Amino acid sequence: QVQLVESGGGLVQAGGSLRISCAASGRTFSTYAMGWFRQAPGKEREFVAGITKNGGNTYYAESVKGRFTISRDNAKNSVYLQMSSLKLEDTAVYYCAAEKPPFAVGEYVPRLLYQYGYWGQGTQVTVSS
Repeated sequence: QVQLVESGGGLVQAGGSLRISCAASGRTFSTYAMGWFRQAPGKEREFVAGITKNGGNTYYAESVKGRFTISRDNAKNSVYLQMSSLKLEDTAVYYCAAEKPPFAVGEYVPRLLYQYGYWGQGTQVTVSS
């Protein structure tokens, strides 16, 4: 079991940057691949970025590639999403997620909704013009 709490969301102008964080409880954080998803009003939840349990590999949605960076600090039980060159269409509630069994092996980064079993409550990111 792992519990996740996101923080750092807010209002930012288009073109700006923001870093959101996710703090995980439990001593087994390093055994989970982690991901960030987002959900805009009226839309389905979508994958944004993921990272392997040791941080050795990452994977991004095409819409954020080159603008967002996912990272993790296993010593702090935390995962981060650095967002740059933000666009209006990045406005959404951002959710942190931990994978569920069967756990990914090697350098594969889970990227599908059903591969994640633990979710935070979400943090709102609003990009204004």
